[in-house]
Amino acid sequence: MSYEMIAIFMFATMMAMLLTGQRVFGAIGFVAVVAALALWGDRGGYDIAFSSALKLMKWYPLLTLPMFIFMGYVLSESRIADDLYRMFHVWMGGVQGGLAIGTIGLMVLISAMNGLSVAGMAIGATVALPELLKRNYDKRMVTGVIQAGSSLGILVPPSVVLVLYAMIARQPVGQLWLAGAIPGLMMATMFIVYIVIRCRLNPELGPVLSKEDRDLPLGEKLALLRAGLLPVGIFASMMVPFVNGWTSLVESSAIGALAAFAAAVLKGRMTREVFETSLRQTLGISCMFMWIILAALAFGAVFDGLGAVNAIRDLFTEQLGLSPWMILILMQLSFIIMGTFLDDTAMLVIVAPLYVPLVKVLGFDLVWYGVLYTITTQIAYMTPPFGYNLFLMRAMAPPEITLRDIYGSILPFVLVMVLALSLVMIFPQIALWLPETIYQN
Repeated sequence: MSYEMIAIFMFATMMAMLLTGQRVFGAIGFVAVVAALALWGDRGGYDIAFSSALKLMKWYPLLTLPMFIFMGYVLSESRIADDLYRMFHVWMGGVQGGLAIGTIGLMVLISAMNGLSVAGMAIGATVALPELLKRNYDKRMVTGVIQAGSSLGILVPPSVVLVLYAMIARQPVGQLWLAGAIPGLMMATMFIVYIVIRCRLNPELGPVLSKEDRDLPLGEKLALLRAGLLPVGIFASMMVPFVNGWTSLVESSAIGALAAFAAAVLKGRMTREVFETSLRQTLGISCMFMWIILAALAFGAVFDGLGAVNAIRDLFTEQLGLSPWMILILMQLSFIIMGTFLDDTAMLVIVAPLYVPLVKVLGFDLVWYGVLYTITTQIAYMTPPFGYNLFLMRAMAPPEITLRDIYGSILPFVLVMVLALSLVMIFPQIALWLPETIYQN
């Protein structure tokens, strides 16, 4: 059997296992180890899995993963994120569609605190959505706002997904985070522009808050502003030293975790229950990511040994005559198709052994491609019929939000995200300018 056929058989076996409901890391790791043993015998096969485990344990930036996850859960479980929404509620309520705009702002800051889209979805659906519906905002529009805003969690730093990509693609985490910052803020701005235009054309979609809701004493408004800006201060406390080169990435993540813990203690919200829940969630998610990375490294090592990447490159460029840009676009379309039944981490570890080396061989920047992958994953998350975020919203939304409402709400935001993806593809410096500027100084 040729190496190309072995590679195809490995992918087919892995997909079959995933469709039977097996865990992602179990399916990928099993196929990798069995293939290694079959190809190189007992000694070589065991060495591949063992060396992948050692490589994972030696990757120092991996320590950022539990730190940022812990920080996000502390801020969420201690309800500091609720204060943030209350601030937006009071300060933005006088603007047409102001609460929807404030919700996008909330999602950006939640993303900066947690790095996971699920956290933004949970807070948006449980805190923001009931308030928006109670104030007669259009249910379809605000459902789309929360889904689109929560997707920013995997792009705005500190993105946990970009940490995973960095390990698999062997790229610096700091550069990837900086590369995701401007596209993430650009996309959030585009969402806000869409909301403003939509509410100008149809004011009933986002009515202004009543005067009674907005008329608070100035002292109370300032107190809300201070409470709401606390998460911003925590984010600044860890990112400013890192960007200026005063601390390493791991040290900055530790500062962020300690700052979040201290804020919860000082506000009297660090109860035993909050602390235990935050630790349990951090441990569970961190272990899940480590198993997935380990499986992906082993799978990638087998692919490197097979030389499958060069064979596939020759197939696309020489036999089919496709240009590098056509291949890149086909790769992005495949992410959207896979996003109908897989989450972002599963998509990455399944195709990374193939796509990442291929992108490098085609001459594209791997940091830039990490941003493209992340934006495409966001689109896949929200693309019917089986987008991951669609079902998360259905599970968390109140009964009056139907699945038809959820599907109907997302199309305008998906189009905005496709436009953002196109801009980053046409103008790579949108993603690369900030890391190049910071790391050249």
